[in-house]
Amino acid sequence: MVIFEHSQYFLIPLCILFLSYLKIRTRKKSPAPTNWPLVGMLPGFLQNIHRIQDYITEILNHCGGTFVFKGPWFSKMNMIFTCDPANIHHIFSKNFSNYPKGPEFRKIFDILGDGILNADYELWEFNRKTTLLCMSNVKFRSFLERSIWEKVENGLFRVLDYYSKQGIAVDLQDIFQRFTFDNICKLVFNYDPGTLSVDLPCIPCEKAFNDVIEALLHRHFLPESVWKLQQWLKVGKEKKLFEARKALDEFIYPLLITNEGDQNDDFNLLATFRREFEEKNGSSAYSRHFLRDTSLSLMFAGRDTTSTTLTWFFWLIAKNHLAKTRICEEIEVILDKRWKFFNAEESRRLVYLHGALCESLRLFPPIALEHKAPMQSDTLPSGNNLVDRNMKVIISFYSTGRMEGVWGEDCLEFKQERWILAGGGVKQEPSYKFPAFNAGPRTCLGKEMAFIQMKMVAEAILCRYHIEVVEGHLVAPRNSMILQMKHGLRVKLCQKNV
Repeated sequence: MVIFEHSQYFLIPLCILFLSYLKIRTRKKSPAPTNWPLVGMLPGFLQNIHRIQDYITEILNHCGGTFVFKGPWFSKMNMIFTCDPANIHHIFSKNFSNYPKGPEFRKIFDILGDGILNADYELWEFNRKTTLLCMSNVKFRSFLERSIWEKVENGLFRVLDYYSKQGIAVDLQDIFQRFTFDNICKLVFNYDPGTLSVDLPCIPCEKAFNDVIEALLHRHFLPESVWKLQQWLKVGKEKKLFEARKALDEFIYPLLITNEGDQNDDFNLLATFRREFEEKNGSSAYSRHFLRDTSLSLMFAGRDTTSTTLTWFFWLIAKNHLAKTRICEEIEVILDKRWKFFNAEESRRLVYLHGALCESLRLFPPIALEHKAPMQSDTLPSGNNLVDRNMKVIISFYSTGRMEGVWGEDCLEFKQERWILAGGGVKQEPSYKFPAFNAGPRTCLGKEMAFIQMKMVAEAILCRYHIEVVEGHLVAPRNSMILQMKHGLRVKLCQKNV
């Protein structure tokens, strides 16, 4: 009886020990999905596909930066996920020749055809050489700067002034997508579709990009037989992809015909690609298909990456008032307190703005995942992970920016000072540590062009408007190949006295 009367004194410490044990087990439990018979780890990934970027990051953080994914036995979906800079350097630079885009990549990204984002070997070299030829042209640099300036003054300001005066909330992400779409069309085709206007017209081609990037991500995590069946039946995201392809082709092909006879003195990328292609291969019906693929790749690169970075940038500085203040003070000193046109050379003086854009790119790289497939079996430098030639390698740039071992314990904090040297200049980081513009030979050729555009747009808005994110607006990454905001960025603007 005595034992039972005083049993609570024994139960209390036992309960404490049991709860401590559960806490330890919970803390140490791996976020990695269970490897089930037949279906492998696919159920765990599908269960978390609504938050796939953060889920992959959790797994990679737990596994030290590299994780082997086992797919269903019938699917050929075994993959290695990694965000380790040593692996990135190995895959993208040291052993570059062993990691082409490959046939699996081309299947998933078939909509891009033979454009630079999809090409390998000789075709990729031709695409890259011609793109470099274009972007190093003095006329192109001048045309780029002038096009951005005109679109800011005649498009961006008119739209934002209207919403500011009406006191209506506006989706900045939508505005930036329209801005970059109009601008890349001007650079590629010497044609402005005018999507950035007060009435915000709905042009199927411009909105088609969002359906494309969502479907392409799902192709990575579904067995090929499944998404190909959806493609054949025209259901789900494959139906949207089919309709998006149609809208893109109906927009691009007529412009190719118009551009053939364009004698305008303004520079455009398409004319250069046409000339170089026909000099190399002769005039042929195939050239039109190639130019379609080239144009689409350039439009993808020009629309989504820049608009996505600007969207996250304005959200991040809205949360970090000190960072915003430092940027505005720098603009006031260097650009004399007002919006004015500035060229590429002058943009380099905006060090704090550059650092803030780099932080945005580190935390929210527009291309969050990269897909590679080895020609021959290989061993990755971190952890001696064997990559079979039948495996895909998925590199998470999103996770790289969120690894303590790479960026320190404050890796989740927004700190533009990371990018500023003690003497005041911009700090450069190796591309395998900061792969927002890819790495190695495939490093983005439009990097400087992107920074010029982002700085001009950011500076124009910060000089002219006070911006406040709508209270209660939900911010989360979209489930797609491009790391857009799922619900856009709803803001209210108040025009400054300028």
